[in-house]
Amino acid sequence: MHTLLLTALVIVFLWDGYFFINYIISLFRNYVTTDRTPRVSIIIPAYNEGERCRRAIEAALAQDYPDFEVIFVDDGSEDNTYDVASSIRDPRLKVFRIAHGGKSKALNFGLSKARGEIIVTTDADSALEKSAVKELVRRFYSEDVLGVGGQVRVLGNSFLERAQDVEHLRIATFRRAKELEDLSVAPGPISAFRKGALERIGGFVEDPVEDYATTKAIKKLGRVVYAPKARVWTEMPKDIRTLWRQRKRWFLGDLRNLGGGLTKEWGFLLLGDFIAILDIVVPVLLLVFGYWWAFGLWWAFETLTMLIPVLVEGGGITTSLIFPAVLWFWAVFYLILHLYGYSKWVLGKL
Repeated sequence: MHTLLLTALVIVFLWDGYFFINYIISLFRNYVTTDRTPRVSIIIPAYNEGERCRRAIEAALAQDYPDFEVIFVDDGSEDNTYDVASSIRDPRLKVFRIAHGGKSKALNFGLSKARGEIIVTTDADSALEKSAVKELVRRFYSEDVLGVGGQVRVLGNSFLERAQDVEHLRIATFRRAKELEDLSVAPGPISAFRKGALERIGGFVEDPVEDYATTKAIKKLGRVVYAPKARVWTEMPKDIRTLWRQRKRWFLGDLRNLGGGLTKEWGFLLLGDFIAILDIVVPVLLLVFGYWWAFGLWWAFETLTMLIPVLVEGGGITTSLIFPAVLWFWAVFYLILHLYGYSKWVLGKL
């Protein structure tokens, strides 16, 4: 048991260490950018967002970028979303209301009204940082770059909200380390695409995970890359039940779109689940069998691998100190979620 347990610990160190080292290397590598400033259309779809949409619109209008418009599309809200959006007076803002049809339809309506060469999307419960659009556009350095995704951060101070922010920080380290020039998904709250490329694929893909499905369709025509300095702050679920419903929708949608066989997306997913099992079991067994030194080593290692990303990407030092506990929480949560998703897939109920 001693040898097997320590071997499992080494596997965890090698997995996390691989991405950590690649992240450190990426910090010393200048990624390619351009100085072009084409016209940009920022599209904000909204459904029953009430007063929250004001923050999203004002953040969009505050962009440090010379030439842009903001297109707000109320997707048939049943509250005061349209009234709030319409009360904001700015010549760069256009507000529309359409019959409720879902996020993709709202995005495509906005696309039909857009005059920009670059289409930026964000959500009505999110706030773009002032330099977000500029940083997204800078990454369209080549004609074959058709899409760019930015970094998502989470608003709020509850444990669950902080845990989700830590999760997105971890995602940011992975993207900078491994997906800087080949992003797997341009996230809905902060993404940008060439308008011509969106038109070639027939607009935003109508899918429960429209950002993932649209990214995959765009990548058949060209490349999608990552903009590490383009950041958006968004609201996320505040209770575990809402979190489960959201991530279930995301994961089941992802399973419908996965491809590449065992050597690509499916293989990486299953390998990640294996590591999740180790993340859950190893620290527990280290405590059960009294390997306090090994448990301390695990905690210190995971803390260190989060400390530097926190300092670089932004976040409190406390984030890195509690990261091992948050990592364990997410390993349990996603393993249960994935087992649920696989059972749906096997039963043909996706």
